[in-house]
Amino acid sequence: MLIKSLKAGLGKEYAGLVFAMLSCLLVSGCSTVCLEPEELCASGNANTSLHPRASSVLAPPAPPPAPARALEPVDPVRTAPIYLPGQDTRPDQAGKPAAAGTARIALLLPLTSPSLGSAAEAVRAGFMAAAERDGAGMQVDVITTSDNADEALAAYAQAGTAHDIIVGPLSRPAVSVLIAGGKVDKPTIALNHPEVRSTLPPRMLVAGLSIEDEARQAAEWAAREHPHGRVLILTGNPVWAQRAAGAFEARWSELGHTGQRFALPSSDGRVDPALLQDLKARLEVDPPDLLFAALDVAELRQVRTFAGSTLPLYGGASINPGRTPGLGATELDGIHVVDLPWLVLPDHPAVMVYPRQADPETPLYMQRLYALGIDAFLVARQVAAQQARQAAQPGVPGAPLSAPLSIDGVTGKLTLGADAALTRREAAAVYRDGNFTPVDTGP
Repeated sequence: MLIKSLKAGLGKEYAGLVFAMLSCLLVSGCSTVCLEPEELCASGNANTSLHPRASSVLAPPAPPPAPARALEPVDPVRTAPIYLPGQDTRPDQAGKPAAAGTARIALLLPLTSPSLGSAAEAVRAGFMAAAERDGAGMQVDVITTSDNADEALAAYAQAGTAHDIIVGPLSRPAVSVLIAGGKVDKPTIALNHPEVRSTLPPRMLVAGLSIEDEARQAAEWAAREHPHGRVLILTGNPVWAQRAAGAFEARWSELGHTGQRFALPSSDGRVDPALLQDLKARLEVDPPDLLFAALDVAELRQVRTFAGSTLPLYGGASINPGRTPGLGATELDGIHVVDLPWLVLPDHPAVMVYPRQADPETPLYMQRLYALGIDAFLVARQVAAQQARQAAQPGVPGAPLSAPLSIDGVTGKLTLGADAALTRREAAAVYRDGNFTPVDTGP
């Protein structure tokens, strides 16, 4: 009812922005509006950050986090037989031990968390959709925790006693606590990055999305197309925007290029007209060769409307307005976007084989989390195959995860290099008339 009223009073576009921001507030649990693309942001106990979404109004603060629940026993774990949301459950299978040779996977998610529950459910749905299609020889058990990092750590320890592979935690604090504890003794696929990047335990991979990696990929793409170019980096005031701008700037400099920043802070989703006028004058007097935008869609539309669209412009998921073939935002035509194949290459063979979420108006950041769930399962499947090969050969139990691992996933091309780091190459595409044209940016 609320969304219908918003659409009636504000129009579909602005109602969508309101809904996205309200949803992000509920999911993030942060003291500020969480607009991050991949890392479910956190302040205090709970934290997870999502892809930036345009927001144009203020919303009431998120409710305080619920007190930590007493941890439920994990023996037997809450079993989620492999089925898609909406199908009949099969309770006769719940709690049954895995058949011989079956890889037992624990999916650790804060499904009951007031702040992270929606994000966790999106990841769960994607993971189970992939398991439904590709899960032969695998048993998936969903283990529910709250958003409390210590509880997630305790659940992880219990899950390790009954499972071969653990997928999770989801929040950054929980991943950080797990790494600091030094007890990653089972193959583990973390769904987020730790709060401080450091050397990972040898049996852990991080599958979480990264706004910095996205910005660095945009810098590499821009450098290929403008080998002698000067860039002007447009950045908003949120933390995620500063991080994206910093990552682009650092990689751009490493590639031997120069550039400057231009700050475009906004209030209630609106950029100061005086700053837009200053930007327009700057572009006329000393035009750069290209622009990088660490802005959201609402801010970028104002920039392009006011300052023009003649300069090539690059950005990450934050500037993706979504696919609306034939009904696109013409002022955004020509922008160069780095984002997940799930969103910009829906006809890609690796993407088409998985079902979409039922609601076609699911916010983009929730679609990204669903896609993350799909690829988390694909990584788990390859890790399970690797573990099976190692078990069939003489060696030391508990060997570290190792290359080769290569997946053409729905969040990008995932590879495990010689340094045991999981890397993701997202899709590059040019937006025009509500659709995306893929661009081959090389390896």
